[in-house]
Amino acid sequence: MSKEIAPLQDPGLPHHVHRKADTDPVAEKRAERQVSILFLLSSAGTLLFIYSFIWIPTDVFVFLPVLGNTNAHQLGIGAGLGFALFFIGAGAVHWAKTLMPDEEVVAQRHEMRSSDEDRASFVETVKGEAAKVQLGRRSLIKRSLGLSLGLVGLSPLILLRDLGPLPEQSLLKTTWDKGVRIVTDPGNRPLRPEDLEVGAIVHVLPEIKDPEHRKLNDIAKDASILIRVRPSELKLSEERMSWTHEGIIAFSKICSHMGCPVALYERTTKHLLCPCHQSTFDVPTGAKVIFGPAARPLPQLAITVDSEGYLVAAAAFNEPVGPSFWERNS
Repeated sequence: MSKEIAPLQDPGLPHHVHRKADTDPVAEKRAERQVSILFLLSSAGTLLFIYSFIWIPTDVFVFLPVLGNTNAHQLGIGAGLGFALFFIGAGAVHWAKTLMPDEEVVAQRHEMRSSDEDRASFVETVKGEAAKVQLGRRSLIKRSLGLSLGLVGLSPLILLRDLGPLPEQSLLKTTWDKGVRIVTDPGNRPLRPEDLEVGAIVHVLPEIKDPEHRKLNDIAKDASILIRVRPSELKLSEERMSWTHEGIIAFSKICSHMGCPVALYERTTKHLLCPCHQSTFDVPTGAKVIFGPAARPLPQLAITVDSEGYLVAAAAFNEPVGPSFWERNS
C-alpha cells in the first residue's frame, strides 16, 4: 500500500536575531572603534613595510645584534605587508559582521534582461542599501579605511625602487688596490708567504679599517683565494708570472659564469671547481676554463709583499670580476 508524500513546503527564513550593536548605541560605538583600530593597524603595517624597505640597510654586517641587517630588512618587509593586508581584511570582516545590515534578502529569478522599471528599481535599491552601510555617517571608519587603503596602495610603487638606480661603474671596481694588505676570511689576519705551504688554499679579502662593518656588496666583489704551488708548475706568461710571489697566485673567488663562489680545490690536479654548475678552472695556466659553462678565466690579482713581509695587492684587478654584464667592454 503506497503512502502519499506530502508536498514540499517553503520553510521560510529563520527568525532574525538582532545583534547587540543593532540595539545598543554603546556596543555600536565600540564596534566602530574596533574596526577603526584594525584599519589603523593596517596603516602601521604599511609604514613598517616602507621603513624596512627604504631605511634598513642591507649592505652592512652589524646593525641589529640578533637578526642582522639582511634578516631584519626581509622580516620588516614581509611582516609589514602581511600586517597591512591582514588587518584591512580583518577590519572589513568585523565591520560587516557587527555594523553592516545582516537581513537576508530573497531575489526571485527573472528574465536575463530586466525591464526598465526593474533596472530603475535595482539602482534605487542599491542606493538605499549603500546608505544603510552608513559610511557617510561613520566618519571615523571612513577616514581610517581611507588611510589604510591609501597607504597599502603605495606598496607596489615602493617596490619599483628595486628597478634602479643603475649600477653604472660600481660593478667594474673592487676594494682591491695597490698596497692593500691581504687578510684571511674569516679572521682578518694578515698573511706572510711562509704562512702558506705548497698545496694550501686560503680565502681572503682586502684589509679595511673597520672589518666589522664591511659592506656585503663589497664582499660579493672582493672575495678572493690564494693558492700556493711550486713556481715550476706555473705555465703563465712573463707578465702573469710577475703577478705571483714564490708560487703564490691569487684569483677572484667569484665564478665568471653565474657568480657562485669557487671554493673547491683539487690539490692533485690543481683544479678549481665551481659547485653550482661544475665549471672547472686550471690553476697553473691562470685559471683557464677546462670544463663547464664558464666562458672566461677567473680574474687574477697581482700580489707582492710589503716592507714588513706581508702579502699585499700589487694592483687592482685588471678586469671586472664575476659574470659578464651589459656594461662590460669585454
